Amino acid sequence: MKKKTNIEVKGIAISMFKEQDADYISLTDMLKAKDGDFFISDWLRNRNTIEFLGIWESVNNPDFNYGEFALIRTQAGLNSYRLSAKEWMEKTNAIGIRSTAGRYGGTFAHADIALEFGMWISPEFKVYLIKEFQRLKAAESKQLQSGWSLQRTLSKLNYHILTDAIKEKLVPKLLSAKESAYVYASEADLLNMALFGKTAAQWRKENSNTIGNIRDQASLEQLVILSNLESLNAVLIHQGIAQPERLLLLNKTAIQQMKTLLNRPSLTRLSK
Repeated sequence: MKKKTNIEVKGIAISMFKEQDADYISLTDMLKAKDGDFFISDWLRNRNTIEFLGIWESVNNPDFNYGEFALIRTQAGLNSYRLSAKEWMEKTNAIGIRSTAGRYGGTFAHADIALEFGMWISPEFKVYLIKEFQRLKAAESKQLQSGWSLQRTLSKLNYHILTDAIKEKLVPKLLSAKESAYVYASEADLLNMALFGKTAAQWRKENSNTIGNIRDQASLEQLVILSNLESLNAVLIHQGIAQPERLLLLNKTAIQQMKTLLNRPSLTRLSK
């Protein structure tokens, strides 16, 4: 089950969850603010709603079923037409709306779509929804940026300690600049393998459309451990321990520290 958070809009608690950096907001909870006896299917039968959803999916969903969408659009707005969120998902392969049954189920929509749903409830409700959503995102951004920047700075500082150890113990005096750079890359990827299970080149090949590098995309927990591994690796280098043995030691340390972080709620909350 995805981890949910709540925001409060005009006295109504509205649940949200995050998936791949996208926020999904509960339409089921939002519907409580609608005056009268209405259902999400009433919103979906509106032709303007269908047009908006079709455009959103065409921009964000490469697997959108345009054929089924065209059939739905011809019927939208008719008095006899009814369309549930589940039917919309199944027929068009839509990703902007998620609907699940059960105790913890309900209908959720991407924030872009949820804001449009808020307008259907009332213009006033949409304004308060936008205000509360922006407040939540600003608080998340401030907390994340503070923790991430601190650990990124620590990681960079510890990297200088590591490179000094490499200069002293691993790089022969007569190596060319190109050869020295290869040794640095090898040590950097030693840490990448110990923590991420892959080299920077392997990660780039798998994430060719992602901005930044493997460490830019690291979680706060991973950055904490990376900072520790850099310091430990420098000590191991000074002790003359060979690279294969260091890799095993660093990997065991990374596994142990990650388990410790994940098992300490007071620590993991810092990254939320």
